[in-house]
Amino acid sequence: MQVSAIIPAYNEEGWVGKTVLALRELPEINEIIVVDDGSTDGTYLEAWNAGATVCRFSANRGKSHALREGAALARGDVLAFVDADLCETALQFRKLISCIAADQADMAIASFGAKRKTGLGLVRALAYWGIRYYTGQRMKTPLSGQRVLKRVLWDSLNFRAEGFAAEVALTIESLKKGFRVIEIPLEMNHRVWGNDYASFMHRGEQLYDLVKLFLKKQY
Repeated sequence: MQVSAIIPAYNEEGWVGKTVLALRELPEINEIIVVDDGSTDGTYLEAWNAGATVCRFSANRGKSHALREGAALARGDVLAFVDADLCETALQFRKLISCIAADQADMAIASFGAKRKTGLGLVRALAYWGIRYYTGQRMKTPLSGQRVLKRVLWDSLNFRAEGFAAEVALTIESLKKGFRVIEIPLEMNHRVWGNDYASFMHRGEQLYDLVKLFLKKQY
């Protein structure tokens, strides 16, 4: 089994290097691809210095596009989608990979919550109810970007999602096609968006992408 880790990254200097180094400690992972989604900081150089293969966009194209590009470049028969800001807790991917290796699921998703509550919860609520409406499944962490999936699953998807709707689209389409999707509780940490202007703008983009996903039925 060959595992390719794909990390979409936009302005993740100070985070992405630590995440790559953690993944390199896992013998289960055969290659690490960082897709620099038009960053204006040192993301590209930091990822490259940490030992990743780096694909660099000249302009920001969104997370969904970055995942598509990373998957196209990957050689593994198992894909691990990893957020760039996990740092040392990316070591927990071993448990997700083990689940797929044992054929316990076709997609394994890391389930973990933020240590402090921020925002109004609108994005998470929309993601939860959207998945439940279209599939009947209740996902504890509908927005989790940490997931490991079989290449055969990925190749069967249309995945026409845009921007931050990637995770919800992946879950809905996979379940509707009859694939086995499970959540695994893990102890992971990542950067938490706060209650400042930039954080609310970020959540606004997420909400917009999800609404567009459901209205256009991009799954």
